[in-house]
Amino acid sequence: MFDWLIVGAGFAGSVLAERLARGSGKRILVIDKRRHIGGNAYDHYDDDGLLVHKYGPHVFHTSSKEVFDYLSQFTAWRPYQHRALASVDGQLVPIPINLDTINRLYNLRLTSFELEAFLAARAEKIPCVRTSEDAIVGKVGRELYEKFFRNYTRKQWGLDPSELDASVTAHIPVRTSRDDRYFTDTFQAMPLHGYTRMFERMLDHPNIKVMLGVEFREVERSIPYAQIIYTGSIDDYFDCRHGKLPYRSLELRFETKNAPVFLPAPVVNHPNEHAYTRVTEFKYLTGQEHPKTSLVYEYPCAEGEPCYPIPRPENAELYRKYEALAAATPGVHFVGRLATYRYSNMDQVVAQALTLYAKLIGLPRHLTAVAAAA
Repeated sequence: MFDWLIVGAGFAGSVLAERLARGSGKRILVIDKRRHIGGNAYDHYDDDGLLVHKYGPHVFHTSSKEVFDYLSQFTAWRPYQHRALASVDGQLVPIPINLDTINRLYNLRLTSFELEAFLAARAEKIPCVRTSEDAIVGKVGRELYEKFFRNYTRKQWGLDPSELDASVTAHIPVRTSRDDRYFTDTFQAMPLHGYTRMFERMLDHPNIKVMLGVEFREVERSIPYAQIIYTGSIDDYFDCRHGKLPYRSLELRFETKNAPVFLPAPVVNHPNEHAYTRVTEFKYLTGQEHPKTSLVYEYPCAEGEPCYPIPRPENAELYRKYEALAAATPGVHFVGRLATYRYSNMDQVVAQALTLYAKLIGLPRHLTAVAAAA
């Protein structure tokens, strides 16, 4: 008899398994339909011995000391500041937009103060920001919106920015400094030996049993347990009673180059040309030394693994129906990006899991700021 059946061996499931086993002495069964742990953060060595992220690049960053300290129990870190370039007008320029982006693009020599005025003169007045288009043109104006955002968003979502909620682009910074880091969080680092090694250490406890390559319905009624933590798609749990929650997916095409380094930056975005949105070179992220290098090209698509919840009002309303079903289902706790129909960063999922653990054992709730942002 297990105290908990945890469905999903990604961040949410693994954190809760570790805490309930090591922190509370509970007996845990973790299952996953995939044949590996780590969820979408799973990494492995390919046929050439290159460490790659199977489900696309995962870059860890957080401003939560609690989350960083918790994960630090299971991994050493490699300091890493993520940077990206965008291919625009025949040039590779920093993204997010900063002072260097504008000066290179327009052959100018603006200062930070002058850039503020430059952008203010081009920004459109949007009385009520409703869409992703509103969020961007209200910051940088129509021309930069067309150059950097419109076509990228169309490829990514299969919809025009005018058809998407403002949340899709509202968080994208525009900097008047020369700071070219993609993130500005307090803690920015990569697991020194990869994500999978970190998950292995997290789940290495005598009270935790892991079963891979099994479906939830296969074990739901055949293995005794007291309660469930479910991290899969919430609509799947309820057999899509109200309809399928829509997602965008990615087709990932990996390519090995016979060179130590190939790209001028870890990521190059392609907002306008090509069917793919961006290319990532893993060795920048992993720090691995190898005579060859591995790239991944991201092609957004409608079918495949659920990656990005589509932020439209009708989808939010559909999720609320499932949320109501979840609230009325005793003994089952829904946590993680698929179970809450949100695109969450890794640290946000960890914070959600730690907050749920505190709730389950009756401790004061913590990490709520990070968890609520997820």
